[in-house]
Amino acid sequence: MSHRDSDDSLESGEDGARVPPGSAAPVDLNLLRTFLAVYRTGSFTAAARLLALSQPTVTTQIRTLERQLGRELFRRLARGVAPVPYADELAARIVEPLDALAGVTGPGGADDTHPAEPVHLAGPAELLTRRVMPALAPLVDRGVRLRVTPGLTEPLLADLRAGRYDLVIATYRPRGRALASVPLMDEEFVLVASPGWAERVGGPARVAADGPAALHGVPLVAYAEDVPIVRRYWRHVFGRRLTRQPAVTMPDLNAVTAAVAGGTGFSVLPRYLCAAELASGALTLLHDPDDPPINTGFLVQRPGSSGNPHVALVRDHLLELAAAW
Repeated sequence: MSHRDSDDSLESGEDGARVPPGSAAPVDLNLLRTFLAVYRTGSFTAAARLLALSQPTVTTQIRTLERQLGRELFRRLARGVAPVPYADELAARIVEPLDALAGVTGPGGADDTHPAEPVHLAGPAELLTRRVMPALAPLVDRGVRLRVTPGLTEPLLADLRAGRYDLVIATYRPRGRALASVPLMDEEFVLVASPGWAERVGGPARVAADGPAALHGVPLVAYAEDVPIVRRYWRHVFGRRLTRQPAVTMPDLNAVTAAVAGGTGFSVLPRYLCAAELASGALTLLHDPDDPPINTGFLVQRPGSSGNPHVALVRDHLLELAAAW
């Protein structure tokens, strides 16, 4: 074989080096760091902010890495980007060594003194208000910065995939491999009314004996028009479909709790949300079934460790404290 034949069987790397086709070419660590930032944030723009680079630089580095690997890494979405399966595999391989290296040198080098970025956390408004924010108070005192957003699970998970949040508390486990989730807490649902209404219907004994018929004529207060929480309670506990319409709806379970305690009617609420009212007598438990309906909440994040060490701090703190919720 001539020297020309030998040269023609080699491919040029980005630095001009000759790399045999199909073999692993040396990859610049900066390209891998940029890839991991885009993977974690779900956005070239967000990654650029995280790395203190321009957005065109991040785009160029990702395109360079894709050429070196011979693989597409991200699909463009209306907002942000989504990793292809190969990117999931690549992230899983490099996340630990790159994070270990960052732990030695710091994100900006050994002399990096910049504070960690805020942790962007989202979840149900009531859980954030009653459980999460009080639990995270000690971390704020230690310098953790939080940006907290209430909302419904489905749109929050979509925004998590797009890199707008670091952690989301979800009311169900997301499907697929794009997001990693762990059980956070179980919430038990309880049937409650004010003491006045409880007395008028005959109390828990009457409800246990007659079921939903005992609540005939009592106004139903609900979170939404389709009363998902109450419907689930009826199906799980009474074994029948809920047919009645709510008298009052408010898309805030704290407001529903206040309305029921004020004598508006009855509702089904998470026990943690009305525990204080039950203990004080402001609310009465109308039924105490052996098998109450329970919903598991999940703590969700994008796969791999975050470049912000405070994300892991918040996650681990919540998982530790939620075991007692």
